[in-house]
Amino acid sequence: MKNFIFVSDFDGTLTEKDFYKIIMDKYLKEKCRNLYKDWRNKKIRDIDYLGYVFQNIGRSEKEILNDIMEISIDPYAKEFINNVKASGGDFAVVSAGTSYYIERLFESKEIKNVTIYSNKSIFKDNGLHFQLDETSEFYSNIYGIDKEKVVKKLKEKYDLIFYAGDSEPDLKAALISDVVFARGNLSELLREKNKKFIEFKNFHDIWYKVENILRGENND
Repeated sequence: MKNFIFVSDFDGTLTEKDFYKIIMDKYLKEKCRNLYKDWRNKKIRDIDYLGYVFQNIGRSEKEILNDIMEISIDPYAKEFINNVKASGGDFAVVSAGTSYYIERLFESKEIKNVTIYSNKSIFKDNGLHFQLDETSEFYSNIYGIDKEKVVKKLKEKYDLIFYAGDSEPDLKAALISDVVFARGNLSELLREKNKKFIEFKNFHDIWYKVENILRGENND
């Protein structure tokens, strides 16, 4: 069996809803209205918009932890990760959000031994503040973390890269991955690039495809 890793985006891929959307809808809908439009029109960077949302949550750390526990993670995620490991593979998360909420949610679900490539942040002043490392080999001045750079590094170690994502920050990483699972906006972007991909609804669907590919069976 090939040495492989499954790399997944977090928000909107492993989860039903992005954490920034949970926060925005609960606390910042009016405050973020114009800023959100500027972000979607690419007038401001992802790290600037998400940084604003996370910094201005306006709640105690305990309350933010309760918000994190509201993240609806794919019900098959833990089983999927265990299946990957049982098949001799590794599992990693790449996220342009922050490891702060990913780590805490995984801990609550007892999801262990997952490498997380994401933006660091700390709690202070009733919000989460990015601590971006511009010297990191994976740094992006748009997203904080460059998913393509992460996948390029992983390709030096693994023979086979699986990738799952849902949005534009996943595009370049998906284009250089061996097998891609996509939904949402990423599906349309990959079609435009003529990159082959497999659409998915949940990680239960994905596992059967991964299993067939590892066996050398046709994944069409």
